[in-house]
Amino acid sequence: MSIFDYSSEDAIGSVYSVDTGTVLVAVSNSDELRRMQVNHLVVLRSSRAGQHLIGLVNKIMRKALVRMDHDDDTAVEMHDDPSVVENIVRITLIGTFLDAVGTARNVFRRTLETVPEIDAQCFVLSGDRLTQFMRAISKPVVEGQEPLSLGKYTLDQDADAWVDGNRFFQRHAVIVGSTGSGKSWTVARVLEQVAKLPNSSALLFDIHGEYEPLEGEGICRLKVAGPGDLATGPTLADGVLFLPYWLLTYEEMLAMLLDRSDQNAPNQAMLFNREVLSAKRSYLEAEDKVDVLANFTIDSPIPYSLNDVLAKLMEWDTEMVPGAKGEKQGPYHGKLTRFIQRLQSKVEDRRLGFLFGAGDDAMRYEWMAELAVALLGSTAIRGHGGVKVIDFSEVPSDILPLIIGLVARVVFTVQQWTEPGRRHPVALFCDEAHLYIPDQREGGVAEEGLKSFERIAKEGRKYGVGLIVISQRPSEVNRTVLSQCNNFLAMRLTNAEDQNVIRRLLPDTLGGFAELLPILDIGEALIVGDAAVLPSRIRVEEPNRRPASATVNFWDRWALKQLENGIPTAVEALRKQRTGG
Repeated sequence: MSIFDYSSEDAIGSVYSVDTGTVLVAVSNSDELRRMQVNHLVVLRSSRAGQHLIGLVNKIMRKALVRMDHDDDTAVEMHDDPSVVENIVRITLIGTFLDAVGTARNVFRRTLETVPEIDAQCFVLSGDRLTQFMRAISKPVVEGQEPLSLGKYTLDQDADAWVDGNRFFQRHAVIVGSTGSGKSWTVARVLEQVAKLPNSSALLFDIHGEYEPLEGEGICRLKVAGPGDLATGPTLADGVLFLPYWLLTYEEMLAMLLDRSDQNAPNQAMLFNREVLSAKRSYLEAEDKVDVLANFTIDSPIPYSLNDVLAKLMEWDTEMVPGAKGEKQGPYHGKLTRFIQRLQSKVEDRRLGFLFGAGDDAMRYEWMAELAVALLGSTAIRGHGGVKVIDFSEVPSDILPLIIGLVARVVFTVQQWTEPGRRHPVALFCDEAHLYIPDQREGGVAEEGLKSFERIAKEGRKYGVGLIVISQRPSEVNRTVLSQCNNFLAMRLTNAEDQNVIRRLLPDTLGGFAELLPILDIGEALIVGDAAVLPSRIRVEEPNRRPASATVNFWDRWALKQLENGIPTAVEALRKQRTGG
């Protein structure tokens, strides 16, 4: 028996207008109108047997009809006369519910195979029928497969709210919410479930170290090396990431080193290009990589000695050549001085030790493959930790976009060159995305990092790279990247600009859905997109391990009678560039 075994007496009204996916229903009973709420679900009879149409209430109206006063030919609104008051509910159709498809019972599809006929009856979905409906759509896509469950539906707390894990990562996703809305624990909830899968592979870009509490068999932590790591010389095996300069492309290196306003910038760029190519060629010859020698480019990830490049640039900068009256300055004499100074200052900056102080281990030809396994390897390949939480907290903010973009580019490029049959998908969770995927193009290092994410957003799906954009300020996130995301998990947003961004990204028929954004409770979210069974308001379940992102309780801390003075320790840690010890 169908769960929608309504009788005609249960109807709240009937259809009197149909416009593609929008339906207007005339409600005959005023009491029924008062009980209805925006974003609640309704059921409409279909013209086909065994089918019902599911709709979402987006507007409730009471409209007074107008009659003409024949005495003076004026229009008079009849507010007080119930017989001339029209009760209207506007409904957005979101899918079709079928009693049976083959052997399957109670199947919901996000398609409209029909539209309701005029005078088709409309019913409110509530009570036991709502519970049965929510349970029916809460079945996993594939029976027996672990679903990606986010929590419970607000409409029915007994029904699990799940999303299609394939579509969620294939078609990119956005997770947004103001500070304190529960955004971080939503991310942690998703990651914990990903980590349970035996061959999971995902990277979380942790900007502030707030996801340190996450742990488990499928989760591991990596850390971009800070100044305190340079003396001890840790390696990939220790969970410390060095990202040596030779991983940077030519344009990325120039973005760090070249002052394009310098009149000698073209000469500096040309000679740097020449010497880097020469240094890479020398390395390949020494390693007897004949097959690579024939095809490598300036951007090929091949180790080379930056000291050798620097020495050659110094030679060009101080070169003296024979002249008619003795020696004279060479063609590039003094034109590279500022470039050399900038390069030397970068090399000597201990904050950039992860780039320029990687040591001999990272100069090995095989090291690139080891890095790729550390970043892309699944739980089964690595033996543990398919979900990699990468701590970028010690990376200087001025080059943070470049470095995160570098990691993303390495992941994408390796995926691109992997044979299709051996390609294993990987998801990139971009926390605080507005810091390194900005909407405003600033040029320089930020521009180079942004290019990587724009390409992943456009082409990542075909190479098995999924993008999860996480931000508290969606209005500051790059529009090109957001436009490629087809799944939206929106928590409370109080800023009008941020709300408008989400409105523009939603389908036109669901634009009113965004009106709930400023009133959502902590841990509540609106989910819309290809991965969602239906647009819904859900309550996200807390993860087993909450991120360390809780807001400091000012008043409570100020009210303490005794408090340990941690300031001297903090000052010393600042000087050492290392916490503890």
